[in-house]
Amino acid sequence: EVQLVESGGGLVQPGGSLRLSCAVSGIRVGGYLFAWFRQAPGKEREGVSFISGRDGDKDIEDGMMDRITISSDSAKNTVYLEMDSLTPEDTAIYYCAATLVLYGTTWRNTRAYEFWGQGTQVTVSA
Repeated sequence: EVQLVESGGGLVQPGGSLRLSCAVSGIRVGGYLFAWFRQAPGKEREGVSFISGRDGDKDIEDGMMDRITISSDSAKNTVYLEMDSLTPEDTAIYYCAATLVLYGTTWRNTRAYEFWGQGTQVTVSA
């Protein structure tokens, strides 16, 4: 059984930082493609960042490139998302997703992913 379990969310003040983790079981991080998405109340789920576990290829959503770092650790079978300079607009549930192949679509396409975690809440507030 494939499981993706996110952790590391919580309440943080504006300007603060968080590191989210996605612990993966049932598949190898090194063989899959991963992305972080987020969904704020009343909004659609949107892509934040992408990483290929196979070759380390990465992408970050426009407007976030200077404060987002995505990484993976094959030994720990975990994918990470580090976020700096958080603002209230970053408040959302953050999800980790995995797929074997994107089949020619953008990594931002939620329907491209076979496996999803349950999400972790990030709240940015003073």
